[in-house]
Amino acid sequence: MLLTQIGKKIQALRKDTGLSQEKFALKIDMDRTYLASVEAGNRNISIKNLKKITDGLSIPLSKFFQQIEHQG
Repeated sequence: MLLTQIGKKIQALRKDTGLSQEKFALKIDMDRTYLASVEAGNRNISIKNLKKITDGLSIPLSKFFQQIEHQG
């Protein structure tokens, strides 16, 4: 599922930074429970919030979508 792929990629990239969900959420001014539900694939995240996350990860939004394919 697309939302799950996006969530797993966010989680993996966040973990690569060494930040917990809580610390990363604080860094990007986002509620930790919202971030957790995005990482779990339970939220249909807006482009605005995805941009906030990719900015916090210091990667371009276009690069984030590389290797993510819609599978149903």
